[in-house]
Amino acid sequence: MEEQAQEMVERLEAATTLLERTLSWLDERQSLLAGEVERISATVETTRREEELAGKLEAAERELGELKAGSAGVALPKVLQPLRRTLPSSTAEMLAKHGIGESGVEVQKLDAALAGLSLEQRIAVKSQLRRAGAMA
Repeated sequence: MEEQAQEMVERLEAATTLLERTLSWLDERQSLLAGEVERISATVETTRREEELAGKLEAAERELGELKAGSAGVALPKVLQPLRRTLPSSTAEMLAKHGIGESGVEVQKLDAALAGLSLEQRIAVKSQLRRAGAMA
């Protein structure tokens, strides 16, 4: 009986040791899982390509500023001048019959003059007037 008690004590000690190890392992695991989040910081490193593009942007802005400053009072090159804005002769004649000239066009007079035309024709005339700058 004493041997059985001794075996029981040894088994209990082994179980206790095993439980203590398991408990310490669980404590370590819990501290890892519930650990504090440290401050996260990041730095952005600019690459050579980004620096190159930033330099090109600065150069373009400088050139644009120089062009704006230099073009004050200077005529634009012929390539940059707006295209000639004229109305087709048929449109100009039709508007002249209704007393509408090439300088600013009153919308009410224009609508009255275009009343006899189809929708497509009215749209075409109005778009021609807008391109010619006679109507906003």
